[in-house]
Amino acid sequence: MTSSDATDLAPTLRTERLSLRPLGPADAASLFAIFADARIVRYLSRPIWTDIESAHERIAQDAEARESGRYLRVGVELAATATLVGECSLFNLNPTSRRAEIGYALAVESWGFGYINEALCAVLDHAFSRLDLNRIEADIDPRNEASARVLQRLGFQEEGRLRERWIVRGEVSDTSLYGLLARDWQSRQRGR
Repeated sequence: MTSSDATDLAPTLRTERLSLRPLGPADAASLFAIFADARIVRYLSRPIWTDIESAHERIAQDAEARESGRYLRVGVELAATATLVGECSLFNLNPTSRRAEIGYALAVESWGFGYINEALCAVLDHAFSRLDLNRIEADIDPRNEASARVLQRLGFQEEGRLRERWIVRGEVSDTSLYGLLARDWQSRQRGR
């Protein structure tokens, strides 16, 4: 990354329909509702949340991470209603290799409207321009076909599979690895 400015890891990004902003204490109930939904965490590599304290802990960890520059996480908020409907993150930031991993989750009621694609476009633009990253990686459960389609629409390429990488809630699952290079993203953006 070219800048150590903490605002690069705590941006407010705006799109046509969304505001992507740091999460705060007022977001705890909405965040809890997302990660307490079994349909959302079905393919995640972490367990379902069972109490709102998990949301408060995540929000506190995010504030600390912004200060130390460990990762970026933004809430996905509908601009028209100020309703928090998801989150996007860049984590495992590696400044030397200019690489990070991307993650995302969206409330079920918001599936099918293109919100996650819109949010991820803004996060990717930020990652490749402001943070000067060269590569973004995604690690998804191969059974999560909707997530694979999202990544492919954004230009990510499937680069391999790790067998039995995760064991969550006693279930063993593989991982499909995806990658997107800055030059590929920039080329796609110029072609639009």
